[in-house]
Amino acid sequence: MTTLPMMPKATAVWLVDNTTLTFDQVAAFCGLHPLEVQAIADGEVATGMAGHDPIASDQLTAEEIARCEKDADTKLQLLKSDMPLPTPRAKGARYTPVSKRQDKPDGIAWLLRTFPELSDAQIGKLLGTTKPTITAIRERTHWNAPNIRPRDPVDLGLCARGELDEAVQKARQRATRRARDAAREARKAGIEVEEPAPTDQMMGTPHAAPEPASYAPEPEPAQPTPAPTAANLFKTPERAPDTVATDDGPDNPVLDPNLLFKPKPAAPEEEATEEAGEDAKSEEKTDV
Repeated sequence: MTTLPMMPKATAVWLVDNTTLTFDQVAAFCGLHPLEVQAIADGEVATGMAGHDPIASDQLTAEEIARCEKDADTKLQLLKSDMPLPTPRAKGARYTPVSKRQDKPDGIAWLLRTFPELSDAQIGKLLGTTKPTITAIRERTHWNAPNIRPRDPVDLGLCARGELDEAVQKARQRATRRARDAAREARKAGIEVEEPAPTDQMMGTPHAAPEPASYAPEPEPAQPTPAPTAANLFKTPERAPDTVATDDGPDNPVLDPNLLFKPKPAAPEEEATEEAGEDAKSEEKTDV
């Protein structure tokens, strides 16, 4: 049975207001610190809180309070109650808010795909669902199967990350234990089998993605830098020599300036027209 009264702070308020008990006596009876009781007396804590009478609730008697008021070294003794203690209610199914119940099939599908080692009982306990629903989603016979999208139930707010990791760890340990039992039975039958790998090596840790392999090329070793001198500090870059065309073959002919700037020959029609004009001019001069 508990050694503290009901509503300790409200009881302390009543004792400070209606008795002459010291702060230490009230603090020891109510499970508070003496400074907190002093703050209640100064009006700094529990302002406006109604006091709870421990005499009316059969937790103290007036004679017990009077006895402790006479001697500051004594402590209040809580009366033993004949009332039965309340029994804790057994924990039922997990409650899921109405706004998130439609996301349960998505969470179940994600668990079935990501952690197939989880049992139906574990999934039902994590998400607060039933085995027929899990079976229907696994066999794709659920009434809303076309619209189910596997999503992480932790992101959906259906369970906590610690609860999911603990369930996955238990499922993997159970699978390892079953594999070892099967290997032991096979050895007894004269069949050579390999020892199953530990849980961490067999399936890895929950929610731990493998690190991608690095394909970056190895860095080239750095070349030593020469010591600075006047020659390499003030050295100017060498200029490439001018290229001169040489007649080394048919692909590289020598470029003759006379051929480049030679006037274009006139067409045959233009030459005939020019000759006819010159003949006409010579006839006119002759007539004159």
